[in-house]
Amino acid sequence: MSVIHNFEESLRRSHEAEDEPFWEECYRAFFPDFAVMVNHRRDGWWQRLGIDRTVVLQNSKNYKIDEKVRWKSYPDILLEEFSSFEHQTPGWIVKALMADFIAYAIAPRGKCFLLPVPQLQAAWLRNKSLWQKKYKRIDSRNNGYTTVSWPIPESELFAAIGYWFRCDFAPLSEKEAA
Repeated sequence: MSVIHNFEESLRRSHEAEDEPFWEECYRAFFPDFAVMVNHRRDGWWQRLGIDRTVVLQNSKNYKIDEKVRWKSYPDILLEEFSSFEHQTPGWIVKALMADFIAYAIAPRGKCFLLPVPQLQAAWLRNKSLWQKKYKRIDSRNNGYTTVSWPIPESELFAAIGYWFRCDFAPLSEKEAA
């Protein structure tokens, strides 16, 4: 018998994690010029845009963060393709997001990953077919709908994201470049 998840219970658990001290610890590690973080968990337009927190740097630059927490220890990062398969509602790996990063914490491992949204979503598009053949689809039954996700090993996901931080172009000779 498979577990049927309850959205309200999952949301409550997520909100309980919002004040965990590991978030600030991680943001200070990810952003050396960290100044402050602002919580956007209350219902409002930030939440509707999928933004859980803003991290503000000393120079006032700010980053919008979507926070994800896994409560069991897994060696992968679970990418949500459909938030509701029955309604064909795209998940966060597919839909247009306002967040700059996804902070993906695996609580029992004491690990958090900072995933840049554009490169993460580009990696999904480029590798989707391969990953769907290679890895087992995870269906999470909820009351009236099914969330569909794919477990991608950390090392493979980071290599795929890293691809998007490089660009090849026609080289110039040293004479042309001078």
